[in-house]
Amino acid sequence: MVTSPQHTNPTDSPQLWVFCLCAQWCGTCRDYQPLFDQLAINMPQARFSWVDVEEHDALLGELDIENFPTLLLADAKQRPCFAGTVLPHADTLQRMCQAALAGDFAPLGDTTWQAVTQGLLAAQIR
Repeated sequence: MVTSPQHTNPTDSPQLWVFCLCAQWCGTCRDYQPLFDQLAINMPQARFSWVDVEEHDALLGELDIENFPTLLLADAKQRPCFAGTVLPHADTLQRMCQAALAGDFAPLGDTTWQAVTQGLLAAQIR
């Protein structure tokens, strides 16, 4: 099992997986983490995980995260449905999660993001 700061909710079958791909050295990420933590508490239907890209670089494969924070959202079937850099605002993250829960994002066809999602899930970074 990979150990990582993680924010899990009690649900056994989350409707949404939310991975924040960040770096410990990034001041923006450190400022964003308390907002991410709070939303994890407020959204029990989703599973939130904070992933340090340097600590878990092997799980990212060929993916190179250059901008922070980068979010990866996966649906209940563990398919990535959003991947990209977002503004580090709690309201933005909450709206994105609500849209994903409502099915407003189609699964991504990008095989790199699919592999990263499966790698994070398999490593139990949940």
